[in-house]
Amino acid sequence: MKFGKPLGAIGAVAALAMSLSACAGNPAGGDPGTGGKVIIGIKFDQPGLGLKVGDNYEGFDVEVARYVAKDLGYTEVEFKESPSAQRETLLQSDQVKMIFATYSITDDRKKKVSFAGPYFIAGQDLLVSASNTDITGPETLNGKKLCSVVGSTSAKKIKDTIANQVQLQEYDTYSKCVEALASGSIDAVTTDNVILAGFAAQSQYSGKLKVVGKPFSTERYGVGIKQGDTKLCTAINAALEKMVADGSWKKALDATVGPSGFTPDAATNPPKADAC
Repeated sequence: MKFGKPLGAIGAVAALAMSLSACAGNPAGGDPGTGGKVIIGIKFDQPGLGLKVGDNYEGFDVEVARYVAKDLGYTEVEFKESPSAQRETLLQSDQVKMIFATYSITDDRKKKVSFAGPYFIAGQDLLVSASNTDITGPETLNGKKLCSVVGSTSAKKIKDTIANQVQLQEYDTYSKCVEALASGSIDAVTTDNVILAGFAAQSQYSGKLKVVGKPFSTERYGVGIKQGDTKLCTAINAALEKMVADGSWKKALDATVGPSGFTPDAATNPPKADAC
């Protein structure tokens, strides 16, 4: 007479199968409180916000991501580069669990992903040569060459609503736009003021570039998550509230963005999170 496997062994096999199934279903990380590794999307080329330096990562987005991940119970964080044009795809395909990458909350993006936060509010501005006197705001860009990145709404917003004769140039990263500006092949770069200030403060551009300093939009940086994940959104918002309350938000901002000389708008920062 043959007997089957002991019940304990069957239970262990079933538990392992369930565990493997869960990992396969969401390789970017489990639910809040489940521990383990989480994969988070950031920018790799934005000084002061999300920058890869050797094998390390630094910037305000990075520090907020680490704080939130720890508060949610994850024990390991893996960062994955998330260029603007790929952010929705990375979330939809479960390649990342969350994205902290100067990701402005917009109604159009909400059709594809959901957002927790916002955790910072910036404003769109212009970066130009330090010697430039012609460009004083977006309305002076007609006939000029303006650079932004694929997947960003910044340059298109100017062309559609302010200066329809501007010549648009797009690259896949802002660092390439800034290189083009420094070489004289374009006239201006547009994105959020806090991003531009970080580039202008880099040693290779010190004294060569300047932020115009007249923001003309409100950019609410949210945490991108898979559409409809209310549980994760609620947990992230609670972590962000805690980060502000215990002083870690300001400490992180001062340490990362502060050296560029950029001063956030105190009337809007730190912001209150939206309802999930």
